[in-house]
Amino acid sequence: MGKTIVTTRAQESTNAIERLYITMRHLFNRGFYKPGGVSGESLKNALLLLRPEIYGSIAEEKAELNGLIYVLERLPEGIEQCRFINLTSDEGYGKSHFKAIVPPKRRRNCYRIDDEQMNIEITRRRSDIYDILTHLTFLFIESEKICKRVLIEDTDKTTRDWVKLEEAVKKEKLTQVEREVALIHTAQILGRSFEEILEIYEELATPKSPNRFLKIVYWLGKLAIEEEITGNKRAITFSALLRERLGHHIHGEQWAHTIKEVLAKHSLLRRPIHIISANMHSVMNTLFARNALKKEFPNTTGSLEIYEALSLPENKRLRDKVTAMAKANGMLVVDDTSRTNIDVQIFDLAKLGADACCYELAKDVPDEEKPVIFVMDYAFGEQAYETIDEFLKPYKAKKKKPVFLNIASVSIMGKAGILEGGKGDLMIPSAHIFEGTADNYPFKNELCKEDFEGHGLQVFEGAMVTVLGTSLQNKDILKFFHQSTWNVIGLEMEGVHYQKAIQSASKIRNSIKEDVKVRYAYYASDNPLETGSTLASGGLGTTGVKPTYLITDRILKQIFNS
Repeated sequence: MGKTIVTTRAQESTNAIERLYITMRHLFNRGFYKPGGVSGESLKNALLLLRPEIYGSIAEEKAELNGLIYVLERLPEGIEQCRFINLTSDEGYGKSHFKAIVPPKRRRNCYRIDDEQMNIEITRRRSDIYDILTHLTFLFIESEKICKRVLIEDTDKTTRDWVKLEEAVKKEKLTQVEREVALIHTAQILGRSFEEILEIYEELATPKSPNRFLKIVYWLGKLAIEEEITGNKRAITFSALLRERLGHHIHGEQWAHTIKEVLAKHSLLRRPIHIISANMHSVMNTLFARNALKKEFPNTTGSLEIYEALSLPENKRLRDKVTAMAKANGMLVVDDTSRTNIDVQIFDLAKLGADACCYELAKDVPDEEKPVIFVMDYAFGEQAYETIDEFLKPYKAKKKKPVFLNIASVSIMGKAGILEGGKGDLMIPSAHIFEGTADNYPFKNELCKEDFEGHGLQVFEGAMVTVLGTSLQNKDILKFFHQSTWNVIGLEMEGVHYQKAIQSASKIRNSIKEDVKVRYAYYASDNPLETGSTLASGGLGTTGVKPTYLITDRILKQIFNS
């Protein structure tokens, strides 16, 4: 008899991810599915087998609270009340009376059509769909947990805890005693301690809806109970226009054309253009903040104190002062109208006034050869390919010959999950590996480990995995990547897509020069291999300020010295 082949947890997890994506693609092509039906069960079973770190105790009977907060921050408010969820393309809802609901941690427009339906606009390709369906599947699993705990077996009656929660939710205002009683019953329903429930209650409370957490638990349970008792199932649908448009660069093309029109209008198309994918503040602040805020920070030896002050919500006046100086010295702001949700800043270094910028160009560089820095806000997953691929194409104005852009460099900075080290530490990739495929993209990174040493941060150099979704990773997969000969140091969602666009433009289509410089650097937002250090454990706070500005400084120094 042959030996029995035993699969590892990493292999099982990889298979689970593959099944999730195949199922999601099938459901999208089909146009609809019911979470309580066969297809929905397939998604739930695959997610439960995978048990992603970000969803914590998803496979246990007790409710997962950190994962719930993480998901709710990325889905529209009120989605737990909706039996019907419709994923759509940009179909003109912004011109209706409906007010867009934008989740705090994902820029996507959502519209509450009626009491039972939520429409979610997809403008950032398949990554957006995968992200939403994964989060919705998590919510459906949690809602079924509530249903199983409160619905008395073989009856349509519910437990006393559920009755008391329902009574509390129906009241407009709760006294402290009533609120704590409701929280005790909720703790029993969720299988969590009163202390844990009180903490998440306070975290989710808003001035408009102080009892938001109670309502979320109630509606999650209510729809699952109704589905069980009446057979009235929830449904996810994909609009016909979305299915027709997906895969075409509709939004990316509009975005890129608008920006190239701005560059043409200001005679910047033929100047050396340095692309930086970053947030909308670090490049501007690094260029101008120290000089703009000399009065406010006269005795500051370093810049970190200034950057930390600028990151605080209450310091809008300081941020406005830096922005005003930037605009007076060649910064153009291009707000997004293409629905990509990617804003842009353009810095014309030929327009820098004396003592405005914190960096200096060589004095013998003529204005027509001075760099233009093009900063684009973060893309999301596959959207990175669509936007950069379109931007690197020649600019074609009406009845004029195409103009090839003089792209001097492309720099990508951002947050990523780290596999060794902690929040705020740095990763300098030498290659990108595309999860679930044999695709790999080695490149010469203009940034290296030595550029960042001596600043109190750990720096790691090696390959990085571009994952299909950050919410679909578990320790088994990540340990395999980290400990095998792949030598993976971290994971993110855009690297492969950026590099694929750069390589095709520079080496195949010849729309930009072949020796275009590339720079990649990431700082750690979380370590998914450490318990309590996933993205669901909370944000970076000011921990992210130091690595963000250190990376920005190194990129700008290379641009100014090029």
